[in-house]
Amino acid sequence: MGKWTIADMSDQAGRTAIVTGANTGLGYEAATALAAKGAHVVLAVRNFQKGKAAAGLIARAHPGASVAIQELDLASLDSIRAAADELKSKHDTIDLLINNAGVMTRSKSTTKDGFELQFGTNHLGHFAFTGLLVDRVLAAPGSRIVTVSSPGHRYPRSGIRFDDLQWERSYRPLDAYGQSKLANLMFTYELQRRLQDTDTMAVAAHPGGSKTQMVSNSPGLVRLMGPLFQSAEMGALPTLRAATDPGVLGGQYYGPGGLAEQRGYPKVVTSSATSHDVAAQRRLWAISEELTGVTFPLMELR
Repeated sequence: MGKWTIADMSDQAGRTAIVTGANTGLGYEAATALAAKGAHVVLAVRNFQKGKAAAGLIARAHPGASVAIQELDLASLDSIRAAADELKSKHDTIDLLINNAGVMTRSKSTTKDGFELQFGTNHLGHFAFTGLLVDRVLAAPGSRIVTVSSPGHRYPRSGIRFDDLQWERSYRPLDAYGQSKLANLMFTYELQRRLQDTDTMAVAAHPGGSKTQMVSNSPGLVRLMGPLFQSAEMGALPTLRAATDPGVLGGQYYGPGGLAEQRGYPKVVTSSATSHDVAAQRRLWAISEELTGVTFPLMELR
């Protein structure tokens, strides 16, 4: 399939999709497309009022769309647990869990639990959120967990800084962001290994260079490149293909098919050799369980 677009998405009626960071940018575009195709979409957002505004826009654009809002702060384990509990009380099954939300910062800050903000939000927050909801995902036939990474996963040349995960000795914003995005991929690959012999798959995606609000908060080089980036609507296509294309396989990674994976229609792309280090994946998983206090039920190490 050469140019996969929203028009190629199958009917999503009867499916429940949870999209983190869905009030703006890539998450909003993904949520809108899924709702337009008939899915019941939950906008999992930090700011409830912004989520309400986004839900209103989707409803006006697609009358009859089924959209709900869930308050979720991925920088707080308490908020993650509360959100997961509320979602589980409302949904016996979850067909799509799209881990889209992300932060990119120019200065060092921490989550409410003391983790470096980018690693804590982008990886640990989604790790915990997924682990707390995974039983509902496993209960849905043909379900998928899609986690959004970035070409920036290649930034940290030394891979995951297991000896200084929270960047306490030194702080380099782009490398810290890259570590969080590398962790997203390692999480996906290890999760897929643990999901073998189930009817659920884990897939990763990245948007290439996309015009989103994150760009305005990013380091100078990224902001300078902003005018060259593609639209958020195009940037959401890899996520949507990973979430809905019947031909997707567990453990695949989707991104734009154009030059340097910065623009274009989605296709299967490759990630760094570091991201495929199985020993590092398993070490990261164990540390993530320890830091978040969240373990994944019914999944033995394979």
